[in-house]
Amino acid sequence: MSGIWLFTVIVLGVGFIIFTTAKLKLQPFLSLLFAAFLVGIFAGLPLNTVVESVNDGFGGLMGYIGIVIVAGTIIGTILEKSGAALRMAEVVLRLVGEKRPQLAMSLIGAIVSIPVFCDSGYVILSSLKKALAKRAKVALASMSVALATGLYATHTLVPPTPGPIAAAGNIGASDYLGTIILIGMIVAIPTILAGYLWAIKVASKIKIEGEEELDLDYDEIVKSFGELPSTFKSFAPIVLPILLIGAGSVVSFFQWKGGAAEILLFIGSPVVALLIGVLAAFALMPKWNEETLNGWVTQGMKDATNILLITGAGGAFGSVIKATPVAELIQGIADGGLLSGALVLLIPFVVAALLKSAQGSSTAALVITSSLIAPLLPQMGIDGAVPLALVVMAIGAGAMTVSHVNDSYFWVVTQFSGMKVTDAYKAQTAATLVQGLTALVFTLLLWIILV
Repeated sequence: MSGIWLFTVIVLGVGFIIFTTAKLKLQPFLSLLFAAFLVGIFAGLPLNTVVESVNDGFGGLMGYIGIVIVAGTIIGTILEKSGAALRMAEVVLRLVGEKRPQLAMSLIGAIVSIPVFCDSGYVILSSLKKALAKRAKVALASMSVALATGLYATHTLVPPTPGPIAAAGNIGASDYLGTIILIGMIVAIPTILAGYLWAIKVASKIKIEGEEELDLDYDEIVKSFGELPSTFKSFAPIVLPILLIGAGSVVSFFQWKGGAAEILLFIGSPVVALLIGVLAAFALMPKWNEETLNGWVTQGMKDATNILLITGAGGAFGSVIKATPVAELIQGIADGGLLSGALVLLIPFVVAALLKSAQGSSTAALVITSSLIAPLLPQMGIDGAVPLALVVMAIGAGAMTVSHVNDSYFWVVTQFSGMKVTDAYKAQTAATLVQGLTALVFTLLLWIILV
């Protein structure tokens, strides 16, 4: 099958994923797998090719990023359970100052969400957010949105968060993780600021019922968590892998040779760097016993399971699409000049935004979109560290747009802040729209400047 019929089959496959996940609430792993087989069969691929493509796509992607995702989630779990996330929050608050509480919460969220899922990060920091709002005498809704949008920005843009890592693996950019981290941080800065400005300009006008009666003391809440880890130990599991990956990227870029260069390339590979981060996280454990070395690590592995399966199924779906003649179809469109310049980035943004808004999960939107567009990139001449990193940013921007009632994170923010649903639409949903568009605009600007 080729031409318009092939395009129709792929579109129907995406529609099947949206319908089964959004309406039937089918687990995305099964939805992606079923879609992979259906697209392959109806596209006219030989049946054995369909099976091989599914197996190769699933296994090949896990070979790139499976260990990285597991290591990242283990680090996040240890940071959460050891109190290191709270220590990081305290440090940021001291640096920024209590006179700018919303900015402090935005930055705290952005840092914590790099290894910790944004849902968990919001729950961990919720009581501190409320106590700080009372102490600083600012609207609780404003603090809630500042924290939520800070968490959200890095969750969709900055590795080693699983979503961006999965997207990088799907489009063949796993070797450029250092560049993706750097560009992700650059794009995340204005995105965080957009959420912060929305928090102080819009969310501050929203009143949450009963917020005046909150009886919370910031210092007492911090003390209730017991003795927190040191600042160095708390930041090390995040900062160390990022520095190592960055060093490896520099060596690779300049093509340095020699024993030292080989060592830096080894420890700077994402798998080794994240495993070193896990070892650094072990220093956060209050004691080494079955509860921590086994229980905490096992919990991290359980948290990674769902993401691994969805990511692998996304790889299978993408592999089936690559096995079809879709490349010839895309080449024809590209030769016609319809896919050129910054327009290239609008495609993944729109696809990811539609998927996010339809089925709710940012991670699923990142995985599915990257699988869909992977065959397009070589045909449009998109290759290399910076262009592929900007594609990941465009997908991440779309995966922010928008968080509403079918997104579990929307309900975490709503329930833990006490906002009414109608107010949450004005505060949280609208803020994620602003953030997504901001991330897209700055990604387009970087494309114009760097590509």
